[in-house]
Amino acid sequence: MRRRSQWILWAASLAVYAFLYVPLAVVVIFSFNDSMLNAEWVGFTLAWYEKLLGDGEMLRAAGNSVAIALLSSSVATVLGAMAGIAMHRYRMPWLPLLVLTPVAMPEILLGVSLLLFFRQVLDLTLGFFSILVAHITFSIGFVAVIVRARLAGMDEGVFEAARDLGATPWMTFRRVTLPLILPALVAGFLMSFTLSIDDFVITFFVAGVGVTTLPLQIYSMIKVAVTPEVNAVSTLLMALTLTMVLVATRLAPDVMRRGR
Repeated sequence: MRRRSQWILWAASLAVYAFLYVPLAVVVIFSFNDSMLNAEWVGFTLAWYEKLLGDGEMLRAAGNSVAIALLSSSVATVLGAMAGIAMHRYRMPWLPLLVLTPVAMPEILLGVSLLLFFRQVLDLTLGFFSILVAHITFSIGFVAVIVRARLAGMDEGVFEAARDLGATPWMTFRRVTLPLILPALVAGFLMSFTLSIDDFVITFFVAGVGVTTLPLQIYSMIKVAVTPEVNAVSTLLMALTLTMVLVATRLAPDVMRRGR
């Protein structure tokens, strides 16, 4: 009976993982398909990747995505680190609510809220800046959670020893706290970069006219037809995203487990 239950659990697990990852594998495989359609496999080719590199609109969208991801991740890492340290040190009951609300809020609700804030409150023209602010907003909470988890696993005696030796608060932060939380900062930056570069829902609401990111460009392409070029750019985006997540997990595995 016990052996049968184990087999059932294994079968159910394999079915779930197949449901999750087989479609991704199909996307990757058909990015090398020598056919305009994804209906059947014709032959192996790299032509779609060559075409992708010559697509000006796609390259501009990719450039916008990378620039926004780098800027938003940098700012979110600084602000998220400050928020994480504050949540760990001061234990204010309202602070985690303020910091983590964008993380828990549904993306469509956050996108609509930011759209209304930019247009009706600030009367701001939607574009690069509005996307940047929106990505910073939802990335701060992820960095704060990772930094807070890192600090929670440290021995407070280290900081007390620094103060006993005459270190000022700034010196303690620069020479003790910062080196200890550096893996968490790098992990938070990589996580923010990953979330920013492939975000679609929030970006869709705050992008405006004239600025297109890579996910928005992919969406505009699949409304006509899902060609292997879409598969190719999706494969590259998937590879970049997985690489960033793996690097972040490798740098701070204990932090990432607590922060999830």
